[in-house]
Amino acid sequence: MSQPVDFYFDFSSPYGYFAAAKVDALAARHGCSTTWRPILLGAVFKVTGQRPLPAVPMKGSYVIHDLLRSARWFGLPFRMPGKFPVPTIAPCRAYYWLHDRDPAAAKTLAFALLRAYFVEDRDISSPEVTANVAAKLGHDKDTVLQALNDPAVKERLKAEVDAAIERGVFGSPYIIVDREPFWGSDRLDQVEQWLARGKW
Repeated sequence: MSQPVDFYFDFSSPYGYFAAAKVDALAARHGCSTTWRPILLGAVFKVTGQRPLPAVPMKGSYVIHDLLRSARWFGLPFRMPGKFPVPTIAPCRAYYWLHDRDPAAAKTLAFALLRAYFVEDRDISSPEVTANVAAKLGHDKDTVLQALNDPAVKERLKAEVDAAIERGVFGSPYIIVDREPFWGSDRLDQVEQWLARGKW
């Protein structure tokens, strides 16, 4: 592959969590790296007119059933959060702040935040919770809290969300492989085939 696999997700997306647990190993099997790009679906929905899944009549109740089934399919621990969905500005800012210093550590933090929300039912929309998750990984809590209010970090996140919308990213997870887009954790098999043999 000439470019890394771009992995877009929202920290409040269960399907994003499922894909996050698999995408790096999937890409590595084909000699590829990944770039994780968390986004804010709330900003995307202002463009697309979509609504969070639980707010959609009929579809919302199906999705809860599907999430539990999908977690079993992927072999992942999962608990439907008590508060769902939640704003994800704090975890996104923490991620990009750390990414610009240590991309590998940022991925570790991202997955820890996803697990905190979807396994431990912790409200990661809270800056305090986000900073506590980072602190458990060895990052200074006060430094993280300060970063969440840093104007440069705020602008960094805004630029990433704007760029994602410009690329046509409308959901989570959304994976781009050499300009080819795949939406949904149920497209991971197709992503793998694309990496293995290219365009069909």
